[in-house]
Amino acid sequence: MADNGRLAYVPANGRFLPTALYDRSIAITMRERAWRPQLVRDVLLGDPADVLDLGCGTGTLAIALAGAPGGTRVTGIDGDPEILGLARGKEGSERVEFVEGMVDCLPFADASFDRVVASLLLHHLQPPVKRAALAEARRVLRPGGRLHVADWGESQDPLMRVLFAGLQVLDGFSNTADHPAGRIPGMIEQAGFLGVRRHDCLRTVWGSFEMLSASARPIAQASPAAADP
Repeated sequence: MADNGRLAYVPANGRFLPTALYDRSIAITMRERAWRPQLVRDVLLGDPADVLDLGCGTGTLAIALAGAPGGTRVTGIDGDPEILGLARGKEGSERVEFVEGMVDCLPFADASFDRVVASLLLHHLQPPVKRAALAEARRVLRPGGRLHVADWGESQDPLMRVLFAGLQVLDGFSNTADHPAGRIPGMIEQAGFLGVRRHDCLRTVWGSFEMLSASARPIAQASPAAADP
């Protein structure tokens, strides 16, 4: 996917660092042990049959989800063939179906999944692609399904905002501007979700990191305007 000759997303490890170093950089800078196990528990709550990991990257989350008790089927999709190669080479990857594809044009039928999770994905996408990816997440969710987002959130204080500016130098400004401004929950609602809930917000060396969830609004649900006689 390109925009005036440029990718409409930023590679996993930013514009300057090798993709092969992604897992190590996340472990060092992101307090990964403080949030990833909780995200796995949240996504698997209610024993979903099918889970989609949007922008699955190196497959760490998808493999953890597939390895949990319960027999959940996990699919990971990413548009970067290099990072999918890293994912497929990991222990436990045989339990995950990895698919190469773009998150704003998912190659799955409507109502294919019970949960969709986007972990450290949205800040890599330009705003129109963010909206399209969230709309696609809604399309492929079954009735009663849930979306889980773990990504940069509204800056909790001036220090967190200053730290996030450092990440923007690495990852880009136009694709990350919505995050410290607190616009991601509104984007989720506009894409067809209800009851956006913040589960946690962590301070990291790159700024404020939050975990959100929302329920899929019934597609046939009439808007207030449409319901008026």
